[in-house]
Amino acid sequence: MKISAFFPCHNEALNIERVANAAAGVLADVADDYEIIVVDDGSVDDTRAAALRLAGQNPRIRVVSHERNMGYGAALRTGFAACRLEYVFFTDGDGQFDMQELRRLLPFVPQHDLVIGWRRQRRDPSIRRLYAGLYNCLVRALLGLRARDINCAFKLIKKQVLSRIEFKTTGALTSAELLVKARRLGFKTKELPVVHYPRLAGQQSGGSPRVIFRMFYELLLNLGTLRR
Repeated sequence: MKISAFFPCHNEALNIERVANAAAGVLADVADDYEIIVVDDGSVDDTRAAALRLAGQNPRIRVVSHERNMGYGAALRTGFAACRLEYVFFTDGDGQFDMQELRRLLPFVPQHDLVIGWRRQRRDPSIRRLYAGLYNCLVRALLGLRARDINCAFKLIKKQVLSRIEFKTTGALTSAELLVKARRLGFKTKELPVVHYPRLAGQQSGGSPRVIFRMFYELLLNLGTLRR
């Protein structure tokens, strides 16, 4: 199995080394070939410098940077496009997942095109969990998705799935767009529980009022296209 793994990052200088090294350890054990891509979404801290330092130490690590912060969905799309191998795995650069759990996803790959996690107990602030719950309910109702945790950043996807999808969104709706369009194309999805850990360093950016507003606005803006 050949796996491209990437991490969307925004101001994760304190976490990216730990995340990338953990990924390298697991991938070296489970994959015949692998690459790691750090997608720096316009960070204003030392994320890019830390990632470039890692790339200098490990030839399997590459860095792709946005000159400015373009949003989570844009970072996902950049990561999808940068991946070269037959399977694509992504998780966030904040270190709130255990890379060892990737091993649990692998047995389901032969029968499924997407194997995705859902956070059994989400370790985020209460207000972010509230917004996420409302968003999941709304997206499931409006788009007919069955996924329990649409935006869970622990997904393993066959590259051929991504090659068939033309993405339109650039914000937090991109994961929903992926699942909706993959289902429409007849691809099979398996969802598994994964452990979610508290953030150990840095500050979250995905729960800001601006990001939350944009997420719901993007849903309404793209509702007609995604429901076709």
